[in-house]
Amino acid sequence: MTTADGLGPVAQAVRKAFVDAEGRPVAVRVRRLDAADFRGRGRIVVPDAATVAQLVPAQRVTGAVVVADDDATVLLHTDAPEGARLAPTAAGVDAATAELTGTVSRLRAEAGVVDALHSIGRRLTAQLDLDVVVQDATDAATGATGAAFGAFFYNLVDQFGESYTLYTLSGVPREAFSRFPMPRNTAVFGPTFDGTGTVRSPDITADPRFGRNAPYHGMPEGHLPVRSYLAVSVVSPTSGEVLGGFFFGHPGTGRFTERHEYLAEGIAGYAAIALDNARLYERERTLAAELSRSMVPAAPRIPGLDLVTRYLPAATGSKVGGDWFDVLRLGSGATAFVIGDVVGHGVTAATVMGQVRTAIRSYALLELPPSEVLRNVSQLTGRFAEPSFVTCFYAVHQPADHTLTYANAGHLPGVLVHPDGTPEQIGEALAQPLGVGAEFPQERVAFPPGTDLVLYTDGLVESRTRDLTVGIAGLLAALGGLRDGSDAETAWDRLIQDLTGGDHDDDIAVIHARHRTGGAA
Repeated sequence: MTTADGLGPVAQAVRKAFVDAEGRPVAVRVRRLDAADFRGRGRIVVPDAATVAQLVPAQRVTGAVVVADDDATVLLHTDAPEGARLAPTAAGVDAATAELTGTVSRLRAEAGVVDALHSIGRRLTAQLDLDVVVQDATDAATGATGAAFGAFFYNLVDQFGESYTLYTLSGVPREAFSRFPMPRNTAVFGPTFDGTGTVRSPDITADPRFGRNAPYHGMPEGHLPVRSYLAVSVVSPTSGEVLGGFFFGHPGTGRFTERHEYLAEGIAGYAAIALDNARLYERERTLAAELSRSMVPAAPRIPGLDLVTRYLPAATGSKVGGDWFDVLRLGSGATAFVIGDVVGHGVTAATVMGQVRTAIRSYALLELPPSEVLRNVSQLTGRFAEPSFVTCFYAVHQPADHTLTYANAGHLPGVLVHPDGTPEQIGEALAQPLGVGAEFPQERVAFPPGTDLVLYTDGLVESRTRDLTVGIAGLLAALGGLRDGSDAETAWDRLIQDLTGGDHDDDIAVIHARHRTGGAA
């Protein structure tokens, strides 16, 4: 621990040797030095007169001592008359503090190891991307052990339940191992893949377990030279399953110490936690995304209408599952447009979304008015086992009189784009969400040929870094441009990219219905 003037524990002890004949402290000046100038000359050095004159020119110096410890290299000097007696005192302090200095250095080294391990652990366990986790862990462990190269072999299970092995490398290009098969459960590799213990060898080629397996009987031809060898299992703390193993090599012998083994095992423990987290996250995210996609149908072909629909799961984070859209051809020839968003995310939100979507389809096919459809569904939503708030915009196009009748349960307003390109928001703040509201007023507007209807969810216009009001303004400003080109599909992909920057952290659902001119109504 240093003092306010930057002195370490050894320098503090030496400073106390600067006393007068009565044993009282004398004035001491401190000058920092370049440690390289005194490297290899001992922790405490009493410099000769020529060296002192060079270090503190044009000053009277009666006694000086150079102290080099872990904190800094400093010159302590005085002009007190008794200063010249410091040589034997310095030698005594040097001997007395030798053991202390060694202990302090060892403790600092151990603290550095612990700090480094904790820093690596925090970084790994904060990451949910599986590919990033395994590469970061491999890089960190390879650096910490001083290995010439390191590899991490880990197992994954695909959608068909089949297990396969992947690996990451650090210290060498991937091509260095691309020609070789995956390591097998041999006598050398077995303890790592079985999770029975760490293997550390000063020279693996001299190990009695080495070279006993065909067809290579050792390392394949062209393999990187390995003498020092260290391998550590990565075991799930929740299931006890061996998730994979770290393998480290060095062409020299005796390179891996007990401390390296400790570091590798510590990083393997953090990597196991991170892998568990990443796999659970990915499993839930995939389940929610597949559930959501399975419940979002392709839009049917509607006479007189050109339709573009989009459903995009969240590109970042764990927010997956609550948005949906539907386009329904009704028996009367009308078309129902539905878009909604379950408050919340994940599998639970996706499940609620499926229930609400099915209920809306059922009431829609009975051709109930929009207000009645939403009122009935709201009553059902309020009876779900888990309280759920669901926003929904429901609109019905009647081709006979070119009208659009709609009701809105707490959702973002729809947008009508008139034939001249002017956007108009409709249905804003008509009622509360499903599961909360009881009455859902409906309104009717003209929807003549040449008019567009756009419905969307908030992932298109809002995120942690995008304000909702600004996002809606950007959407309204861009909608007129969608009418300029003939390829609406490409135009929408470009618009979504422009509005979100390709980094939307919530689901996005969109319906764009254009009432075609010159065609069937």
